[in-house]
Amino acid sequence: MPSVTFLHPGGRRETHEAPVGDSVMDCALDNHVEGIGGQCGGACNCSTCHCYVASPWLERLPARGEAEVELLDYVETRRNDSRLGCQIVLSDALDGILVRIPVRIPPAD
Repeated sequence: MPSVTFLHPGGRRETHEAPVGDSVMDCALDNHVEGIGGQCGGACNCSTCHCYVASPWLERLPARGEAEVELLDYVETRRNDSRLGCQIVLSDALDGILVRIPVRIPPAD
């Protein structure tokens, strides 16, 4: 099973395994990783699973789809390495992927 390492904003790391075909978001939710949500259940309808993907892993991922690009446009902390965890499907080629969890900005009242 591929492993995913989640790097929290404070520097804490946690590594979990997930079956091939699961998403990074699935792995995070199954293991109660703080900072990665799945409000839409992985339907690419929100950005609660927004994360940053470290090189060289970022270059191994397929290009962002239209829906992912559109949703990322609304993320205040978006960077060039931003992805939605629900759109990263795990494979043996992604074993060891490093995902950085962004600092969450609370919504304005």
